[in-house]
Amino acid sequence: MTGVLDRETALAALELAACAPSLHNTQPWRFRVGAGSVELFADPTRRLPATDPDERDLLVSCGAVLHHLRVALAVLGVFATTTRLPDPDRPEHVATLEATHHTATHTDLEAAAAIPRRRSDRRAYGSRPVPDDRLAELGRMAAAQGTLLRVVRSAAARSVLVSAIAEADSMQRGNPSYVWELARWTGTRTGLADGVPSASVPAKNGYGDLPVRRFSAPRLHSPGESEQDGAGTLLVLGTSTDDRHARLRAGEALSAVLLAATGMGLATCPLSQPLELPEIRRVVRTGVLDDIMVPQLIVRVGWPPAHPDPFPRTRRRPVADMLDP
Repeated sequence: MTGVLDRETALAALELAACAPSLHNTQPWRFRVGAGSVELFADPTRRLPATDPDERDLLVSCGAVLHHLRVALAVLGVFATTTRLPDPDRPEHVATLEATHHTATHTDLEAAAAIPRRRSDRRAYGSRPVPDDRLAELGRMAAAQGTLLRVVRSAAARSVLVSAIAEADSMQRGNPSYVWELARWTGTRTGLADGVPSASVPAKNGYGDLPVRRFSAPRLHSPGESEQDGAGTLLVLGTSTDDRHARLRAGEALSAVLLAATGMGLATCPLSQPLELPEIRRVVRTGVLDDIMVPQLIVRVGWPPAHPDPFPRTRRRPVADMLDP
């Protein structure tokens, strides 16, 4: 709808949307701003073929930025009607958002305010459990995006998930292409506006029984914790199918869950490692989701560490670098 969304408003929304999480902060997306619309495209030049061979995480990342963009537009007075994967002949065209007038609500304001505060917090979390009512609310946020959020409560399911993460790490670290990609996208990253910088990664290989991905050159100062393990609560985001549409919706649900958790004062960190290998993903599907849903992402959630050190914000590329003519 011409006149509802001017270019200045669209660029302001994209500035906020670009804060969305992505695998190794690759930011694998591009945008085209039209008369009353914004088109979202996957950027295949930023995919990780060794880590993400089937482009699952590429689509999940695009889904996260899609949801962030809808939130950003809403707070600026624009409702976006979304058409997902509109052109079968152009698989890189992820979505088209058509603008209509909208009055921002309190919910819109809360979600938008959470965007710049959200971090992938890889530190140890506090030992205080996340209340069930907050976990239930996160589940409702995922359900609103057409997905399931399963809280990993039982010792048996947790054992399966923890073992799957450890097995995936062992298999990937035996793949030279994966090791190269990890070194390429994580580490010092001085002066760069993408990737995971050393300053965002503590020198920890895990928390309690939970192993975590070992990024390059970790340098985040993390004071000694008195917590027993610091792992937090594990959530698994699943979909009923595993097509491209489902993966995109999983990314939208991830965004909704992370923003809601941030608004609650919770720390969060997405974990994709055990789902990057088909044989390990099948184990998670059977042992954690009872073989009725397809696992798309794991989310670690808990209370932030009780010390005053601020968690650094990873950089993002300028919006101008993400725009197509």
